[in-house]
Amino acid sequence: MAEHRIETPVSDEDIAKLRAGDKIFITGYLYTGRDSAHKKLIELVKEGKELPIDVKGQIIYYVGPTPARPGNPIGSAGPTTSYRMDSYAPTLHSLGLKGTIGKGSRNEEVKESLKKYKGVYLAAVGGAGALISKSIEESEVIAYPELGPEAIRRIKVKD
Repeated sequence: MAEHRIETPVSDEDIAKLRAGDKIFITGYLYTGRDSAHKKLIELVKEGKELPIDVKGQIIYYVGPTPARPGNPIGSAGPTTSYRMDSYAPTLHSLGLKGTIGKGSRNEEVKESLKKYKGVYLAAVGGAGALISKSIEESEVIAYPELGPEAIRRIKVKD
């Protein structure tokens, strides 16, 4: 198992170095989102409208964080079960999304989409939300604030 450090935005070359089982440390900005936010993004795509985020070269972390305590940018930020986004992922991959982070397996359509568009699915450890949140330096709601914890956030992460 190799270790890799990557920075966002992510390139095809970054993805090509990765292998199943590798340990990945990410520095830069990620977007967050769960099924409600993904549904809204895909509706915009179908309507031919601009997305509130540019997904090209980006990674989406499937998370609905808890409220931040005073002095912290975010609360506990454990991964959400990824299969709930499977129906939306191929469309986002086709728009340039390079990676997703979540827990659990993906369906065959998502796996094929990742191969076709040179993307990656990164598995995070469920139950480690408090630990993961320590790597998040900034958090800002970018879209769909009405969704509460499921809003799309832009988070700055280090390792």
